[in-house]
Amino acid sequence: MRYLMDVATLRDKLFDENVVILDARSNLERPDDGYEAYIEEHIVGAQYVHLEKDLSGEVHTHGGNHPLPDVDTFSQKLRQLGINNDSTVVVYDEGNEMFAPRAWFVLRYVGIENAYVLQGGFRAWKHAAYPVTSETKERKEGHFTPDVQHDLIITMEEVRDRHMETEVLLDSRAKNRYLGKIEPLYGKAGHIPGAKNYFWADILDEEGNWKSKEALQAHFANLKDYDTIIASCGSGISACPNVLALQIAGFDDVKLYVGSFSDWISYEENDIETKES
Repeated sequence: MRYLMDVATLRDKLFDENVVILDARSNLERPDDGYEAYIEEHIVGAQYVHLEKDLSGEVHTHGGNHPLPDVDTFSQKLRQLGINNDSTVVVYDEGNEMFAPRAWFVLRYVGIENAYVLQGGFRAWKHAAYPVTSETKERKEGHFTPDVQHDLIITMEEVRDRHMETEVLLDSRAKNRYLGKIEPLYGKAGHIPGAKNYFWADILDEEGNWKSKEALQAHFANLKDYDTIIASCGSGISACPNVLALQIAGFDDVKLYVGSFSDWISYEENDIETKES
């Protein structure tokens, strides 16, 4: 499917010089766990990208807990990883989690067109008995020039002033956080007024694999009459699987509210809802 690659296809491309594999495993509470897992073992040839050090920028008063990284800094990182503008970049996390889609989104944002998420992640790769290693090897420096896709993101002001008839806001968090029944991360609980709850993990089937294009179209069927779909979550991480799934389902105008709820509540004047929209 669009933007997804299965492990057999990646195995066939393992020694293609134009293919760059990125390990994006992480943990929201312990973000260094992913790097430790990478050092222990990873897909042959894969290089590591850190959720907070590489895929996120500096946190300020506004902008949320995981703002996008500085474009110049991230572009230099991509060059160090051997990435060119025409490279095919395949990102994986432990399974079908939120971290590889976040990396995929940031890659798309800076202009990498051929970016893919590995279906099933590292777990599926190992289940297929494909080669892993603990060795790390640097690639020849790439020649990457960013081409920022500003239309992929949306600001707090644009979310606040959105046209309700044509633009719909999704909250990708679990239902109990959306309703404000629990909130483990932030000082306020609930959701942005008017947001509809589409828990990100519902894009996966009972086995934990990505649903088919047809199943995703059915999942998002109630959104087909909107011109623009805005995905949000807590801080722009778990919304990324929904962005990817919506594009697989054929929705073209999909935007990420990067700051999401953590940015929204940083403005005291912004209202919060705790009832389902």
